[in-house]
Amino acid sequence: VQNALGHTRIWFSPLFQVISDFDMTLSRFGCNGRRCPTSHNILDTSRVISEDGKKKLKDLFHYYYPIEIDPNQTLEEKRPLMVEWWTKAHELLVQQKIHKDDIAQIVRESEAMLRDGFKEFFDQLHKNNIPLFIFSAGVGDVLEEIIRQANVFYSNVNVVSNYMDFDDDGVLTHFKGPLIHTYNKNNSVLQGTGYFQQLSTRTSIILLGDSMGDLTMADGVPSVENILKIGFLNDKVEERRGKYLDSYDIVLERDETLDVVNGILRYIV
Repeated sequence: VQNALGHTRIWFSPLFQVISDFDMTLSRFGCNGRRCPTSHNILDTSRVISEDGKKKLKDLFHYYYPIEIDPNQTLEEKRPLMVEWWTKAHELLVQQKIHKDDIAQIVRESEAMLRDGFKEFFDQLHKNNIPLFIFSAGVGDVLEEIIRQANVFYSNVNVVSNYMDFDDDGVLTHFKGPLIHTYNKNNSVLQGTGYFQQLSTRTSIILLGDSMGDLTMADGVPSVENILKIGFLNDKVEERRGKYLDSYDIVLERDETLDVVNGILRYIV
């Protein structure tokens, strides 16, 4: 654990919320030396995608992912390229005529895994009536199904993500707007959701993320009084450590558990 908490105050307050990314934050980055899939990857590699579609989606990943995590490119340089990536990927998925009824089975057949300690994490928040807001650039229908199959989709969980839209026959026709990618997870895509307005009194926040883009997830909360930012540094650790330590209060390197987060939650509640 890389700890930069010297300047951070841990508070006791019943009026706090948790704002979290999903892919590679609540879900695992890897297991037994293999990468775990994101919610997009689960669809991209599933049986409902043609071989040609899989190749095109994989090519997009290999081109754009290095740009997404490149510490030497600015956010201004990355944003239009992330829009380009997400738009192309969504268009390819629409071409596959994915059926809504297939999603649950696709998730069951995948290697998706939540981080160790996820049950305590979700249970603690639910038991203590602490809102969990999941702000994801992934596929909302898929990530909700992952949480549902893990039996932790409680009433205190709210999700904003990229959701699929289906026709009357249950076939994917397009993705609902606005488009959410790694570097626009902020108030600009939350207008009209009403979520932050409902929780305006929850001015103390624990924020969980695994990218520089996740740092803006709490920007829509009015009058933030306390915020503790916990970052999961999963990949290119040596090269990215400096920026993460400058940006997050706690940096967890190559850690596939929620143990530190759960310990902090136990301390607060």
